[in-house]
Amino acid sequence: MVPAVVKMIDLVKMKEDTVKKLFVAAFLIMCMCIPIQSEGGENIENLLEGAPYSDSGMGKKKLVDEDYLWMMQAALKPGQAVPQHNANSNVHIIILDGEVVINLSGKDITVKKGDLVPVAFKTPMNIKNKSETNATFVIIKTPNPGQMGK
Repeated sequence: MVPAVVKMIDLVKMKEDTVKKLFVAAFLIMCMCIPIQSEGGENIENLLEGAPYSDSGMGKKKLVDEDYLWMMQAALKPGQAVPQHNANSNVHIIILDGEVVINLSGKDITVKKGDLVPVAFKTPMNIKNKSETNATFVIIKTPNPGQMGK
């Protein structure tokens, strides 16, 4: 292939990835800031209040469980961790508060409040709170891991 065409294809791929990240971030900001009414009229919980911290390990709260979208809020106190595993879907992690170290394929990445971290399907990973303060984040999986391989 002509080098200029290869560069153009790479640029388009880069723009698609950036647009995807911006879409996910905008969607989550909308979910956190706008009170959404369910069919029964109850307000959806604000993710910035009442994070699911636990003394016995990672705290977690399922937010969405649909065929093509799965979301969970996780919370780690200092010293707590999400154990080593392989990503079971395409994953995006948005740090809501604090700072954590995410290990992706053996490489540590320190991320903080406001950061968006994409994780490819099957990537070996773990998450650790090595800081002295609490940290909470949203895990977004598309599609729902139950739909992978169908």
